[in-house]
Amino acid sequence: MTDGHHEHQEAAVDARQSDPRPPRGFWFGVIVAIVKPFMIVFTKCRFTGRENMPRTGGVVYVPNHISHFDPVVLGYFIWECRRIPRFLGKASVFKIPVLGSIISGAGQIPVYRDSAQAADAFRDAVAAVERGECVGVYPEGTITRDPDLWPMTGKTGAARIALMTGCPVIPVANWGAHEVFPSYTGKLRIRLLPRKTLQVRAGKPVDLSAFQGRPITNQLLHEATEVIMSQVAETLGELRGETPPKELYDLRKARKAEGSTGEEKA
Repeated sequence: MTDGHHEHQEAAVDARQSDPRPPRGFWFGVIVAIVKPFMIVFTKCRFTGRENMPRTGGVVYVPNHISHFDPVVLGYFIWECRRIPRFLGKASVFKIPVLGSIISGAGQIPVYRDSAQAADAFRDAVAAVERGECVGVYPEGTITRDPDLWPMTGKTGAARIALMTGCPVIPVANWGAHEVFPSYTGKLRIRLLPRKTLQVRAGKPVDLSAFQGRPITNQLLHEATEVIMSQVAETLGELRGETPPKELYDLRKARKAEGSTGEEKA
């Protein structure tokens, strides 16, 4: 395991010995010019498993979600994997003046959640994968509510994209971002000093061969998503040196239980 300085040196050597990344565009170039120096100065990054991230071709990577700072960390990790990270975002965000133009110009991908057809909600993501892009999907849909910050059960978007395109799915675990930007504290507080160690690990591609070539039904998508989330949790366990829970936290069940408890008290 290397410290942040050596990790950045290693990344630089990799860059000189490998093919250049695809064209990044103006706005993404601006983001890189801001984020990379920031990460080098204020954090210590430990990135492992980069050999598991395909260097070319369409791919979906699925990270766990522990902080609002995650996209910065994950974006930097994917960049150091010699790929251009593309994240999914609500279509409404792309309509916000200025911000919408920037994220659109940076190649990020809208999700149409109000679409009548589930497949249509991810049409731009599917198109991006088919163009050979590296697309990130947070399958939990929100920052984990698990008390120990393990991944929760996932939504089916990543599985749908993968089964529609046949692309590989790479589980990605990140740890440490919650120390920079804690969530659910009720306070907007970023803690940069002392420098935090941010760890990211890409696992081996998820084996979805049992689901390929079959009609894409809700049942199939849920089963495939369970396999994906299990591997995300396993990869995070490797990163943390701990054993993940056998049953992942289910936010819907937890909210129903809270509602039932509230009704009983009333």
